[in-house]
Amino acid sequence: MTQQPKAPHSETIWDEAETWSRDHIESFQLNALRRQLARVQQTSVHYRKVFAEAGFEPGDLKSLDDLRRLPFTRKSDYVAGLEAEPPFGSLAAVAPGEAVRVHFSSGTTARPAPVLWTQNDIERWADLYARYLYAQGLRRGDVFQCMFNYAWFVGGLGATLAAQHLGALVIPASSGDTERQIETIFQYGSQCVIGTPSFMAHMAEAAEKMGRDLTTSRVKMVCVGGEPGASIPGTREKLERAWGAKMFDCYGALECQPIGWDTALQLGPTLAEDFIYVEVLHPDTHEPVADGERGVLVLTHLDKQACPLVRWWTGDMVVRDSSVAPDGRTHARLKGGVLGRADDMLIIRGVNLFPTAVEDIVRAFPGLSNEYVLVIDGSVKDPKTGFLTGVKLRVEPDAQATPDVGERLSQRLREKLQVRFHVEVVPPGTLPRTVHKAKRVIYE
Repeated sequence: MTQQPKAPHSETIWDEAETWSRDHIESFQLNALRRQLARVQQTSVHYRKVFAEAGFEPGDLKSLDDLRRLPFTRKSDYVAGLEAEPPFGSLAAVAPGEAVRVHFSSGTTARPAPVLWTQNDIERWADLYARYLYAQGLRRGDVFQCMFNYAWFVGGLGATLAAQHLGALVIPASSGDTERQIETIFQYGSQCVIGTPSFMAHMAEAAEKMGRDLTTSRVKMVCVGGEPGASIPGTREKLERAWGAKMFDCYGALECQPIGWDTALQLGPTLAEDFIYVEVLHPDTHEPVADGERGVLVLTHLDKQACPLVRWWTGDMVVRDSSVAPDGRTHARLKGGVLGRADDMLIIRGVNLFPTAVEDIVRAFPGLSNEYVLVIDGSVKDPKTGFLTGVKLRVEPDAQATPDVGERLSQRLREKLQVRFHVEVVPPGTLPRTVHKAKRVIYE
């Protein structure tokens, strides 16, 4: 990055945009959307077609409500775009040579999906992350130990860039090597650590076995993302007690970095409303819901260059609170973080898993019927945290099945989806059949 760390706006606020009035936010969003929609119509093959089919011109956007004339963009659209315009897809909105980085999904589909970034995208990303880390309490000169995985996972490099941008001293530790992580915390005085909730829980357990008391370390901030946890009161309380530090929810997705992070007040992830336009919609009617009511989060980028999204259906169920926070921040918050999914997506050790990704593999695997079911029970959950550590898969053999079909399928799934599967091969005819929507995830 060429951009230098900037001076924060105040002792508690990184960017004055965090305190804009609601009227200012909405005026900014409307003007930004007009520019963004005009740009994506010109540069994105996918959105040029979408706009034409909807009979929509960017100049038609007279109010924020007019955006609802456009259809949602779903993961299936992104995947179809990759097939239509390989290798980076029809949603991409930059010419070859304009992008400087590509990050990939891990496990969302059987084929990793790429997302491009321009230099401006990266600098915007780093500054937004720095805003949130500053809001949580990280300061210039603090020691920041990043324990997100750097292999393919987008969060590791994003967090590293943000902490550097803020002026912290970064230890890019990655995940794993638990004992060294713990010794590093004590030896170098790490004040902020970041990783998945499940890894932070593992770290706390490992430290106890080593006879090291994390509450005596200098860690004051435990930032977590990649899976639910920090906004779940029981999990937050347990990990804060184990670490002797505040725990903060950091919510983002590969396609939209960031969405919203906790501030020091821990009132729920604060949305980056100068970066994304946010809709919260009823999962069935797709009508807007009022603040305080559950709905699906739908996002539109206001200035993303390389892979902009318009009305991205996240599938995450949330509750929005648009009231001004006690610290003066005016951007809306998600009370309780992500409350669940509007579909069957699972999050396993930070990897997003859709049943359709499993279906692609199961149905192409020799020796199996077309039926399968994913089972979530106590055997695939961490007994202390409740986080998923794997998934149970039930399949049926066909006449060509070999005795080791389950073992071979488990290996293939782990290789392709980066998730641990416990495969149960049940007798033919055991699994339910349906002529409507098959229920692929069951809870026992």
